[in-house]
Amino acid sequence: MQYTARYASPLGDILLAADAVGLTGLWFLGQKYYAAKLGEASEGRLPVLEQAARWLDVYFAGEQPDFALPLHLLGTPFQQEVWRELYAIPYGHTVTYGEIARRLAARRGLPHFSAQAVGSAVGRNPISVIVPCHRVVGAGGNLTGYAGGLDKKIALLKLEGAYRDDFHLPPKAGGGR
Repeated sequence: MQYTARYASPLGDILLAADAVGLTGLWFLGQKYYAAKLGEASEGRLPVLEQAARWLDVYFAGEQPDFALPLHLLGTPFQQEVWRELYAIPYGHTVTYGEIARRLAARRGLPHFSAQAVGSAVGRNPISVIVPCHRVVGAGGNLTGYAGGLDKKIALLKLEGAYRDDFHLPPKAGGGR
Protein backbone atom coordinates (compact mmCIF):
# COMPACT_ATOMS: atom_id res chain seq x y z
CA MET A 1 0.00 0.00 0.00
CA GLN A 2 1.22 3.47 -0.85
CA TYR A 3 0.44 6.66 1.02
CA THR A 4 0.58 10.22 -0.20
CA ALA A 5 0.96 13.70 1.20
CA ARG A 6 1.00 17.15 -0.36
CA TYR A 7 3.81 19.65 0.10
CA ALA A 8 3.54 23.34 -0.78
CA SER A 9 6.91 24.33 -2.27
CA PRO A 10 7.95 27.77 -3.49
CA LEU A 11 7.85 26.30 -7.02
CA GLY A 12 4.36 24.83 -6.74
CA ASP A 13 2.57 22.00 -5.03
CA ILE A 14 4.29 18.64 -4.76
CA LEU A 15 2.81 15.18 -4.31
CA LEU A 16 4.88 12.84 -2.13
CA ALA A 17 4.32 9.07 -2.11
CA ALA A 18 5.75 6.34 0.09
CA ASP A 19 5.28 2.75 1.10
CA ALA A 20 6.56 0.74 4.06
CA VAL A 21 10.06 0.60 2.49
CA GLY A 22 10.57 4.30 1.73
CA LEU A 23 9.76 7.27 -0.45
CA THR A 24 8.46 6.14 -3.85
CA GLY A 25 7.57 9.42 -5.49
CA LEU A 26 7.96 13.18 -5.53
CA TRP A 27 6.23 15.00 -8.37
CA PHE A 28 5.38 18.61 -9.07
CA LEU A 29 1.64 18.70 -9.72
CA GLY A 30 0.95 18.29 -13.42
CA GLN A 31 4.48 17.33 -14.44
CA LYS A 32 5.20 14.78 -17.14
CA TYR A 33 4.81 11.21 -15.83
CA TYR A 34 2.91 12.64 -12.83
CA ALA A 35 2.32 9.91 -10.25
CA ALA A 36 3.36 7.21 -12.72
CA LYS A 37 3.19 3.76 -11.16
CA LEU A 38 1.54 5.18 -8.03
CA GLY A 39 -1.44 2.84 -8.18
CA GLU A 40 -3.89 2.77 -5.32
CA ALA A 41 -2.89 5.12 -2.53
CA SER A 42 -4.43 6.97 0.35
CA GLU A 43 -3.38 10.04 2.27
CA GLY A 44 -1.33 9.09 5.27
CA ARG A 45 1.15 10.22 7.89
CA LEU A 46 4.00 7.81 7.39
CA PRO A 47 7.19 8.94 9.14
CA VAL A 48 9.04 8.96 5.77
CA LEU A 49 6.52 11.45 4.37
CA GLU A 50 7.08 13.73 7.34
CA GLN A 51 10.88 13.31 6.95
CA ALA A 52 10.58 14.16 3.24
CA ALA A 53 8.67 17.35 4.09
CA ARG A 54 11.41 18.29 6.56
CA TRP A 55 14.08 17.55 3.92
CA LEU A 56 12.24 19.80 1.45
CA ASP A 57 11.92 22.57 4.07
CA VAL A 58 15.71 22.57 4.49
CA TYR A 59 16.33 22.35 0.74
CA PHE A 60 13.97 25.18 -0.21
CA ALA A 61 15.53 27.32 2.53
CA GLY A 62 18.65 27.21 0.31
CA GLU A 63 20.60 24.72 2.38
CA GLN A 64 21.88 21.25 1.62
CA PRO A 65 19.95 18.74 3.75
CA ASP A 66 22.32 16.82 6.02
CA PHE A 67 20.22 13.68 6.28
CA ALA A 68 19.20 10.98 3.82
CA LEU A 69 15.75 9.55 3.34
CA PRO A 70 14.85 5.91 2.85
CA LEU A 71 14.08 5.62 -0.86
CA HIS A 72 12.18 2.89 -2.70
CA LEU A 73 12.88 3.54 -6.37
CA LEU A 74 10.45 1.56 -8.51
CA GLY A 75 11.71 1.04 -12.06
CA THR A 76 13.63 -1.24 -14.36
CA PRO A 77 17.15 -2.32 -13.36
CA PHE A 78 18.57 0.11 -15.95
CA GLN A 79 16.46 3.00 -14.67
CA GLN A 80 17.53 2.24 -11.11
CA GLU A 81 21.18 2.22 -12.19
CA VAL A 82 20.78 5.66 -13.79
CA TRP A 83 18.86 6.98 -10.75
CA ARG A 84 21.71 5.86 -8.47
CA GLU A 85 24.04 7.96 -10.65
CA LEU A 86 21.68 10.92 -10.23
CA TYR A 87 21.56 10.48 -6.48
CA ALA A 88 25.36 10.67 -6.37
CA ILE A 89 25.54 14.10 -8.08
CA PRO A 90 26.68 16.53 -5.38
CA TYR A 91 24.55 19.49 -4.33
CA GLY A 92 25.44 22.56 -6.38
CA HIS A 93 27.04 20.58 -9.24
CA THR A 94 25.87 19.46 -12.67
CA VAL A 95 26.83 16.60 -14.98
CA THR A 96 25.90 15.87 -18.58
CA TYR A 97 23.90 12.97 -19.94
CA GLY A 98 27.08 12.01 -21.79
CA GLU A 99 29.10 11.86 -18.57
CA ILE A 100 26.57 9.50 -17.03
CA ALA A 101 26.59 7.38 -20.21
CA ARG A 102 30.42 7.19 -20.07
CA ARG A 103 30.29 6.05 -16.44
CA LEU A 104 27.79 3.32 -17.29
CA ALA A 105 29.87 2.23 -20.29
CA ALA A 106 33.02 2.03 -18.16
CA ARG A 107 31.24 0.04 -15.47
CA ARG A 108 30.03 -2.44 -18.12
CA GLY A 109 33.32 -2.57 -20.03
CA LEU A 110 31.75 -1.06 -23.15
CA PRO A 111 33.37 1.46 -25.49
CA HIS A 112 30.30 3.75 -25.32
CA PHE A 113 26.73 3.93 -24.10
CA SER A 114 23.72 5.87 -25.37
CA ALA A 115 23.22 9.29 -23.79
CA GLN A 116 19.66 9.17 -25.19
CA ALA A 117 18.92 6.00 -23.19
CA VAL A 118 20.29 7.74 -20.11
CA GLY A 119 18.08 10.75 -20.87
CA SER A 120 15.01 8.54 -21.11
CA ALA A 121 15.71 7.03 -17.69
CA VAL A 122 16.50 10.45 -16.19
CA GLY A 123 13.16 11.76 -17.48
CA ARG A 124 11.28 8.98 -15.68
CA ASN A 125 12.91 9.58 -12.31
CA PRO A 126 10.01 9.20 -9.86
CA ILE A 127 11.62 11.14 -6.98
CA SER A 128 12.38 14.59 -8.38
CA VAL A 129 14.53 17.05 -6.41
CA ILE A 130 15.72 14.44 -3.86
CA VAL A 131 17.08 12.25 -6.67
CA PRO A 132 18.40 15.33 -8.45
CA CYS A 133 17.61 14.89 -12.14
CA HIS A 134 17.59 18.70 -12.40
CA ARG A 135 21.41 18.56 -12.07
CA VAL A 136 21.76 16.83 -15.45
CA VAL A 137 22.36 19.08 -18.45
CA GLY A 138 22.97 18.51 -22.12
CA ALA A 139 26.28 18.77 -23.90
CA GLY A 140 27.63 22.30 -24.10
CA GLY A 141 25.42 23.49 -21.24
CA ASN A 142 22.10 22.90 -22.99
CA LEU A 143 19.25 22.91 -20.48
CA THR A 144 17.31 20.05 -21.96
CA GLY A 145 14.28 18.43 -20.50
CA TYR A 146 12.89 18.38 -17.01
CA ALA A 147 9.61 16.61 -16.32
CA GLY A 148 8.56 19.41 -13.97
CA GLY A 149 9.34 22.09 -16.58
CA LEU A 150 12.47 24.00 -17.49
CA ASP A 151 11.41 26.93 -15.30
CA LYS A 152 11.60 24.65 -12.25
CA LYS A 153 14.93 23.15 -13.37
CA ILE A 154 16.42 26.64 -13.66
CA ALA A 155 15.00 27.67 -10.27
CA LEU A 156 16.42 24.54 -8.59
CA LEU A 157 19.85 25.08 -10.15
CA LYS A 158 19.80 28.73 -9.05
CA LEU A 159 18.75 27.73 -5.53
CA GLU A 160 21.82 25.46 -5.32
CA GLY A 161 24.15 28.02 -6.90
CA ALA A 162 24.69 25.66 -9.83
CA TYR A 163 23.15 27.82 -12.55
CA ARG A 164 25.76 29.18 -14.96
CA ASP A 165 25.56 32.03 -17.45
CA ASP A 166 26.74 29.68 -20.22
CA PHE A 167 23.67 27.42 -19.95
CA HIS A 168 21.44 27.52 -23.04
CA LEU A 169 17.70 27.02 -23.35
CA PRO A 170 16.49 24.81 -26.19
CA PRO A 171 14.97 26.61 -29.17
CA LYS A 172 11.19 26.90 -29.01
CA ALA A 173 8.98 25.16 -31.54
CA GLY A 174 9.00 27.07 -34.80
CA GLY A 175 12.71 27.88 -34.64
CA GLY A 176 12.61 30.94 -32.37
CA ARG A 177 13.88 31.38 -28.83
